[in-house]
Amino acid sequence: MDLHLESKIVLVAGSSRGIGLATARAFLAEGSRTVITGRDSAALSWARASLESEFGQDKLMASDGDLGDPEVIKVLLQSVTDRWGQLDCLVTNVGSGRGPIGWDIQESDWERLFDENLACTYRLVQQVLPTMIASRKGSIVMVASIVGLESASAPLPYSAAKAALVNYGKNLARQLGPFNVRVNCVAPGNVLFPGGSWERHLAERRDEVLRQIEADVPLRRFGRPEEIADLIVFLCSDRAAFITGSCMVADGGQTRSM
Repeated sequence: MDLHLESKIVLVAGSSRGIGLATARAFLAEGSRTVITGRDSAALSWARASLESEFGQDKLMASDGDLGDPEVIKVLLQSVTDRWGQLDCLVTNVGSGRGPIGWDIQESDWERLFDENLACTYRLVQQVLPTMIASRKGSIVMVASIVGLESASAPLPYSAAKAALVNYGKNLARQLGPFNVRVNCVAPGNVLFPGGSWERHLAERRDEVLRQIEADVPLRRFGRPEEIADLIVFLCSDRAAFITGSCMVADGGQTRSM
């Protein structure tokens, strides 16, 4: 299927590894001009080198820095505009699930996890939207999580922030529909990749984790970053032109709600 993405300019926030890196690779494979970002300069440099070896330098741009800082976002977007023009697609793959388990949680952990998993996204979106609205085109995909849709053994602030992200995306889509700007969420399940949380869990308690996956996931395996990336890229394409306000689950059948 031709996704007609050759002329698109795409920013994948949080793309030095895992789902974000796989998404950037998928966009580049479709011919899109693609911006990757990351807070870890070394990891971002490795990702850039890896992508350049496959696709060359002409359609790739890399920017390090903390996208929780509005000034960093402003500088990044100006750099993209100066080089290629305005963005057509924004993918917000930002956040972290690392936090304390249980109900007795420090306020600082609540604030940190909400900032990382919700505020970073809306700060990005708010700076990108004016040009998308003015041009009456654009697609935004927010990477959420199945823990924002159902009760799960994840840190409460992380789950609550991802639930808020899905709600934000749904309501934002209703407001932006008249401007032909689409907003969707993707909710991955358990995705395994180098440097990710599931790799760490496997190293610490392999047998327990594998039993959990077999019991909870009907497909009885982890997801791959590329499987989530394919869904994200489709949602950004014109093939998904009538899809907005959705939250699409990719979890091997783990969630039980409709």
